[in-house]
Formats: sequence, structure tokens, C-alpha cells
Amino acid sequence: MAAPTVTASLNAATYSPGDQMTLTVTYGDPDTRAVTVTIVVTDAQGNSSAPVRANAVIDPLTVTVTDDTGRTWTRLSDNGSVAVYRAVA
Repeated sequence: MAAPTVTASLNAATYSPGDQMTLTVTYGDPDTRAVTVTIVVTDAQGNSSAPVRANAVIDPLTVTVTDDTGRTWTRLSDNGSVAVYRAVA
């Protein structure tokens, strides 16, 4: 399995105490893939149900943000490839 990739950037290089810090994380993994399973049930007489689908993700990704001050980072959004976090300086 390939290793995930990640890049991150803050909205500024310096902050005053109390400033909002916004962190944008772009991530991905070439191994992560969606799979759809289709299920049909058939009885002994050949009658079949309508197809039902179940979705899953193989090798899902999890983003964890910490810093060396113990500051709390709050996730504002995450679309599966770009996550945005906010903290107070």
C-alpha cells in the first residue's frame, strides 16, 4: 500500500495572541477507493428482489491536527481531500 500524501499551510506566518489561525490541509492516498456492493436475493422459484447497494471505502484516511502547545484545532470542513481547521493563537 502506498503512503498517504499531505500538504498544509497556515493563513499567516505570524500571529498576535487571540488571532484566528486557519490551517488548510490537502491530503490523499492513491490506495483509497470507494467500492459499491450490489445485493440481489433470489428464491427457489427464480423470483428476485430489487437490487440493493451498500457503499464502503477501502483504506480510509483520517486527519489529526496537533501542535506543540496543546492548542485545540477545530475542524471547519473536510471534503475528503481538503480539510480546514481553526485555532486561536
